[in-house]
Amino acid sequence: MKCAIGLDIGGTKIASGIVNQNGDVIQREVVNSDPSDRERMFSQVEVCIEQLLDHSSIPMHDIYGIGAGVPGKSDRKHGIAIFQNNLPWSNFPLADRLRKAFGIDRVVIDNDVYMAAFAEWKEAHLEQDKLFVYTTVSTGISSAIIQDGEFIRGSGFAGEAGLIPVHAPYTDKPLVRLEHAASGPALAKYANKLYGRTDMTAKQVFDAYYNGDSTAQSLIDDMASALAQGVYAFNSLLDPHKMVFGGSVIFNNPNLLAKVKEKLDEWLIDEQKHILNNMEISHMGNEQGIVGAGRRVLES
Repeated sequence: MKCAIGLDIGGTKIASGIVNQNGDVIQREVVNSDPSDRERMFSQVEVCIEQLLDHSSIPMHDIYGIGAGVPGKSDRKHGIAIFQNNLPWSNFPLADRLRKAFGIDRVVIDNDVYMAAFAEWKEAHLEQDKLFVYTTVSTGISSAIIQDGEFIRGSGFAGEAGLIPVHAPYTDKPLVRLEHAASGPALAKYANKLYGRTDMTAKQVFDAYYNGDSTAQSLIDDMASALAQGVYAFNSLLDPHKMVFGGSVIFNNPNLLAKVKEKLDEWLIDEQKHILNNMEISHMGNEQGIVGAGRRVLES
């Protein structure tokens, strides 16, 4: 069975895995990112792959190819990482650098959310013509759309759910971008303001919520409302057959999706309510990025 290396590259960490055609992760490795410099960042990618191979019985010459998910905008045809908010890789020739570093010809790069979405779409086993949406709620919020086995990309920026304007009372603004209202850092920001602190994390807000803290419960309710507005916009425009949610914020707090569904149920007309039974949290944990990157190579 063919195997490939899948890379999920972020501003905080780099995850790599050896992935087979069934989407199984045979070996996994994680190292810290170094976004202080473009060459230091690439060196960490090399370290991650080298450690992966050192800990695996599969030699590099048996690896079919490398797939890499990178934040932001990429030129897939030429293998260039064009723009990222959290990496120093403006117009960085990532595919060529990987080819030279590891002596392998087949390298595929794409946006990291698109790579994760591909893994989730394969896992969903939908009929080919069904429309599928994957949304990540974590440090940021973004989506990817697949129909007929292909991504719907528009001019290149389709799926940026985090840019949808929503109303969230705790922001004290009429409208803000969804990412500024309902991501992990956004929740922490407004929690610190309300609690008069500077060190509160999103996890601590959820812990307080589960412990019955009224301020935290109000924060999470506002967060769920903001997410529901974003999902409602997507649902009204696309009417997807299935939506899967990933990312640490929603994966670790499944109650959040339940609250989003409650709010959507009030807004959706009967013809739209099928989506309530077809919205779920990923069953893949944090593996979908490397699985999707590996499987994209194997099917290229």
